[in-house]
Amino acid sequence: MVNRLKNYFPMIRERKEVLEEICSNHRLQALFQSWEKEHQEEFLDFCTGMKGVKILYDSFFKEIMNPEYTPDRLARFLSLVLGKQVRIRQVLPNDSSRIADENSLLITDILVEFDDGSLANVEIQKIGYAFPGERSACYSADLLLRQYKRARDKKKREKRKFSYKDIKNVYVIVLFEKSSGEFHAISGKHLHKSYWGFDTGLELKLPQNFIFIALDIFQKNMENKHINNELDAWLMFFSTEDPERIIQLIGKYPMFREMYGNVYEICRNMEKVMEMFSEELKEMDRNTVQYMIDEMQETINAQTAALEAEKKSQIKMQELINAQAATLEAALKRLEAALKRIEELESKIPADSEK
Repeated sequence: MVNRLKNYFPMIRERKEVLEEICSNHRLQALFQSWEKEHQEEFLDFCTGMKGVKILYDSFFKEIMNPEYTPDRLARFLSLVLGKQVRIRQVLPNDSSRIADENSLLITDILVEFDDGSLANVEIQKIGYAFPGERSACYSADLLLRQYKRARDKKKREKRKFSYKDIKNVYVIVLFEKSSGEFHAISGKHLHKSYWGFDTGLELKLPQNFIFIALDIFQKNMENKHINNELDAWLMFFSTEDPERIIQLIGKYPMFREMYGNVYEICRNMEKVMEMFSEELKEMDRNTVQYMIDEMQETINAQTAALEAEKKSQIKMQELINAQAATLEAALKRLEAALKRIEELESKIPADSEK
């Protein structure tokens, strides 16, 4: 198989060279052999350019899109997603009081502040949760609470009165590598932006905003199609491993050539890239286990609900049977009383006739 990416990135190494370096170091060799065969092949494929690197791997994403070192990259992507020009003022630490204290299935979490004071939380999820709306609402509530605290504390330092109008917009932006069923129910749509409205036409500023991007649906939509705009170029950058697509991408949008160059420079540091990949595998294992636990819990909950419903149905049926039995018993008693009365009346008839 011809390695075409090597023509564009000469720093890409040959498979033999990569294996020789791994085998020359006992620790790296032991680490490599601890991986499943399919993961060994995946590692060799992206290190040698036979396939593209999965940019959504946490380690690679944070290296390439790190807003502390290359803020223009993330700012450009977010500007295209939000439909307005933004500039990242600073990267904020995660809040220890976060409502949604979840590590499961959460791969990347970058919180940034824009020049206008708005906050954006960029999330990347490998596996779409069954109910992403509820989960994202918790993230948004965290951001809103942080906005409230920041605005209140700032006014306090300035010895000025706080107003809720000081609260800026908050954005939860989620990229799904594998989206859940809700997204696939809407045919052909991969980018979803929330909007707020009232049935009366009332207009109020509500600062919470949600943007969901289903990359698996995007890839399906792009089959046999050319990349025609910069936002699609970014989504392709995040989601493709196909060398031909990568070549098309860097040909039309040269800025991605530098980013891929950064990736393949990382791949030349064998110890670093193996540790990065090993962490990804561990994270995927944890995610898979957590996903299975969550799925199993949902099954248990459904079965419990079904048993409860059946139990309630049986109780109602028993109550109905008991009520019918009571009605029948009362009817029998009335019938017995009537028969007894008839017997009494009949017993009087001969006596009257003799007189």
